[in-house]
Amino acid sequence: MTLATSACTTSCHRVKPQLSLTARLRLHLAAWRQRRQLSRLDDRALEDIGVTRAQADAEARGGFWKAPDHWSF
Repeated sequence: MTLATSACTTSCHRVKPQLSLTARLRLHLAAWRQRRQLSRLDDRALEDIGVTRAQADAEARGGFWKAPDHWSF
């Protein structure tokens, strides 16, 4: 078994840090702003970043509270 296929223990899972209320608000505001900007891109710009209109629309409809897990402050 290689490392890529080995079973992961609890040490492999990234623990999300506890964020202050201010940090959470900043995170949510950033998600909202980026989704709003994404929804305003034209088809050429979306093609440049490798995103379809359907994908952009689906992401833009996401609530501001649904920030990606990899975002942290």
